Amino acid sequence: MLLITASRRKRLRRQPFPPDWERILDHGVPLYDLLPAADREELKGHIQVFLAEKQFEGAGGLAMTDRIRVTIAAQACLLLLHRETDYYPGLSSIVVYPDEYLAPFEEMDEAGVVTTGTDRRSGESWEQGTLVLSWQDVQMAGVDGEGAYNVVLHEFAHQLDAEDGITDGTPFFPRRAAEKHWLRTLEAAYGRFKEEAGRGRTHVLDPYGAESPAEFFAVATEAFFENPRGLKEHHLDLYEELGRYYRQDPASWPAIISNGGES
Repeated sequence: MLLITASRRKRLRRQPFPPDWERILDHGVPLYDLLPAADREELKGHIQVFLAEKQFEGAGGLAMTDRIRVTIAAQACLLLLHRETDYYPGLSSIVVYPDEYLAPFEEMDEAGVVTTGTDRRSGESWEQGTLVLSWQDVQMAGVDGEGAYNVVLHEFAHQLDAEDGITDGTPFFPRRAAEKHWLRTLEAAYGRFKEEAGRGRTHVLDPYGAESPAEFFAVATEAFFENPRGLKEHHLDLYEELGRYYRQDPASWPAIISNGGES
């Protein structure tokens, strides 16, 4: 079965990339234009596998289109470049709403009191099966003041985090030494960030990352790709550790440098 899957994926990656999809990438995925040429070609292969294996569903009256599917797939697959990947094995479907949507929540405080209700969300990632996104928020990638907002990268980082069976800010590492180095670096960076967030003096990273190590990893992933030079300047150790994990160095992309450091 594994050989059959690998062969099918290899065949999909080699298929000609549809010209209409290329236009979607050119006009709707700013990060695509920043990639080196070889990375763009690798990304297009991953997109073809991803779209063949994942089910997309419109919700809240949204009609599903190739523009939506390709835009989301491109950003999800950006996290897979240069690495062995099983294409988010726990994920089978992506549900897309036209805008923020209401979702139920249940929280327990330190005293054991449970609060239930609903809140508005731009995205959420379930450990098994489904990922939910707001299309309006997908289109807002990189347009906030720090240029580090990307709901697709955020939610798919949670998917990577969950591949080892628990969402705790530490994705799966095939080698124990690499995992131990990750834990040391992320624990220190997270501790410093929580102190900064408590004083209201965060740089580059969304303060929401102080909620938990899992959210810290997700917002750090956003900043790594959307504002890499800012992350490298203010959180060098974190940038370098993410670079080892993702096997990319977005701060060195010539298009970013020529664009004054903003992606």
